[in-house]
Amino acid sequence: MYIIKNGKIVTENEILEGYDLIIENDLIKEIRESVQNENNDPEKVIDARGGYVAPGFIDIHSDYIENMAAPRPSSIMDFSISLREEEKILVNQGITTMFHSITMDRNELKNVPIRNPKNVKEMINAISNISNDKHLIKHHFHARIEIDNINEIDNIKKYIEEDKVQLISFMDHTPGQGQYRNLEVYRKTLKDYRDISEDEIEEIIHASGRKEKITDESIKEIAALALGKSISIASHDDDSVEKLKIVQGYGARISEFPITLDVAKSAKSMGMYTIAGAPNVLLGGSHSGNLCAAEAIKNDCIDILCSDYYPAAMLHAVFLLNERHGMDLGEMFNLVTINPAKAVNMDNSIGSIKKGKKADIIIIEKLNEQFPVITSVFVDGKLKTRTNY
Repeated sequence: MYIIKNGKIVTENEILEGYDLIIENDLIKEIRESVQNENNDPEKVIDARGGYVAPGFIDIHSDYIENMAAPRPSSIMDFSISLREEEKILVNQGITTMFHSITMDRNELKNVPIRNPKNVKEMINAISNISNDKHLIKHHFHARIEIDNINEIDNIKKYIEEDKVQLISFMDHTPGQGQYRNLEVYRKTLKDYRDISEDEIEEIIHASGRKEKITDESIKEIAALALGKSISIASHDDDSVEKLKIVQGYGARISEFPITLDVAKSAKSMGMYTIAGAPNVLLGGSHSGNLCAAEAIKNDCIDILCSDYYPAAMLHAVFLLNERHGMDLGEMFNLVTINPAKAVNMDNSIGSIKKGKKADIIIIEKLNEQFPVITSVFVDGKLKTRTNY
């Protein structure tokens, strides 16, 4: 049993002061009014020192593992080591549940060796193995399915049937629509990643438009397999109401990175969960010139923040949205805790501080009353890390 005292406890609906949080085994036992001068084992009493006691963050879209496993295009590390080293970083960013988002395709923008089908298979198995072994955080696999990735259809189905997939998203990165509807943005992005001529860029654009795409029938079949196992389905880079209607017809309930404010509002009105990247908040806008996350949150049309490619962003975005943009702190915590849990059908066990839920708990203190840092992390009731400043 652990008793967390002297903290501000972040629940779904309010932030409580003057209460203790009791953890027993792997669960939250109770939230009770603070009791002073108890005769408790001092090793089991955690002093939050006025910090926030919050649910662990749930990151449902992050390709951070790609850089950990292949820091250079020609340097591919052991995948088990990569996951072990990554979770040491993530736990200290407050992320207690990670959905590793891996694309099974060849990327025209840059060489991403982890996306080779052979490496994808090895990484999926490594994620499955670490989930069934001792681990610092909870690991899940988010299958990102490019609609021109026709060669991997059978493997995608197999991974779903083997219970190695916990979230799928359908994506179309064809230049001229979605994230790269502005071809000038695509051309600039391509040049940023590669030393490439104008003629080569034009050939890539034309070749992308000629690629064979996964059939509507195959998409429906993959979606039906996922839904049969209660796996949530997401769409990616939605740029129109028409696309939203199509993907919702497949069973999608999540809209990842809607391109404009109007599309985000439409997704919300259609009952979909909407996601923006936390780095977008830190940067003050999209690196692709698309939706501004802070503006969309102000307009109540973003439900979830993910780390995308920068894990530290989730913690800082929560406080920046409160301090710079005047948004309710408790609601900002929900963007990285209970809301993503609901979107992936895990809110019955994680995502909020409530009696009977898994004790995935973080304590956040402020350095010099400004800089938020994670000082304690519990996962399944086990104290994984504790730091004193």
